Amino acid sequence: MNRIDLQELSKIRLKEAHALLRLGLSDGAYYLAGYSVECAIKAVIAKKTNRGDFPDKKRVDSSYTHSLKDLIRVAELEYAHAAKIAEDPLFKKYWDVAQAWSEQSRYQRPGPASAKLLVSAVGDRRHGIISWLKLHW
Repeated sequence: MNRIDLQELSKIRLKEAHALLRLGLSDGAYYLAGYSVECAIKAVIAKKTNRGDFPDKKRVDSSYTHSLKDLIRVAELEYAHAAKIAEDPLFKKYWDVAQAWSEQSRYQRPGPASAKLLVSAVGDRRHGIISWLKLHW
């Protein structure tokens, strides 16, 4: 799995989330929208991994998480993330929605309103999380 693969997976998961939402399958839409963000952040991490370098074990181990907040730290996006939150109140709202997601959501039923909000938070072209992450991947 490389950076390009992760970028493509992020895009695919978001498309799948939109499709499921249109079909009224909100639980799956919610789950996949969160995975779209996870894949996008991991693409940023992959970009910062230099070919030929021996990887730092702690960084590698820390990359194997589903926590979006922890992945932002591993991707070294804390300052860019804080700046984006400070300049864009809607992005802050979207981030608050997204960071409530976890891989455990596959066992939950968040409902249509939560799914619609998360898919919007992730996919909004002007203020959404994926649009911002694309600037870094």
